Amino acid sequence: MKLEITNGIITAGISEAGGGLVSLRDAAGKEYLWQGDPRFWAGQAPNLFPFVGRFTQGKYLLDGQEYQMETHGFFRRREIALRQRTETSAVLGLRADEGTLALYPRRFDAEITYRLEENRVEMTFGVENLDEKPMFFGYGGHPGFFVPLDEGLEFEDYLLDFGAKCAPEQIGLSDACFVQGPDTPFPLEDGRYLPLSHSLFDRDAVVLRGMPSSVTLRSPKGKRSVTVTYPRMEYLGLWHKPKCAAPYLCIEPWTSLPSRQDVVEDLAQKPDMIRLEPGEKYRNSWSIALG
Repeated sequence: MKLEITNGIITAGISEAGGGLVSLRDAAGKEYLWQGDPRFWAGQAPNLFPFVGRFTQGKYLLDGQEYQMETHGFFRRREIALRQRTETSAVLGLRADEGTLALYPRRFDAEITYRLEENRVEMTFGVENLDEKPMFFGYGGHPGFFVPLDEGLEFEDYLLDFGAKCAPEQIGLSDACFVQGPDTPFPLEDGRYLPLSHSLFDRDAVVLRGMPSSVTLRSPKGKRSVTVTYPRMEYLGLWHKPKCAAPYLCIEPWTSLPSRQDVVEDLAQKPDMIRLEPGEKYRNSWSIALG
């Protein structure tokens, strides 16, 4: 089921299948969100929980037991029930059940709240630990945007503007997209801009850290833009389908990284996992603004 919220400036479409955005339009009806063409990528803007990225051999350890989990966790593959709705907001939630416990042995209640404020949609992910043991998890967003956003322009006419001079590092990933190192400097043009080219993604995702907490997708030749702001996300993934001229870009803020190459990770020992004690709640807000 798809629902829409609007404030007259932007309109957001949200699907209960996975609880992710499926549309993001301006007042003129222009669609900014990638529409899931399976020739390139069938997704649109999934929520990544309780893990970001791939597990080595598709498995991990917790409490001395081995579990299986697919890439980017199970939240995006579940029905996320609508809990509350107004004209400009919606709250969807998932409570642990036998299906999730088979993949992740913790009882929890998770919610994703969408709220429209002027030209932006704010997403707040929250989770409460209902278990008797600590939770260990990661969270991230994975929205894709059309590139070009303006008619008559090309992918290469666009850039990512980090808003200020910075010196990010690129996380060293293996060819299979596991953490392998070494991390290396990732120079930007004038210390601020990343011009887009399809060849950037020939080895799959580019993952950065040490950058500002906001980035704008725009073209000096165009009028439309998208700004993603992620004040509590340490990592930023940039991606489209490798080795092709895919007409979109995913801008992915993450709290954590995939598994290390050839290491079956113990979630309780992985240093970038969020630890949530029994009875505690976690919240993380980020936003997408249309320009």
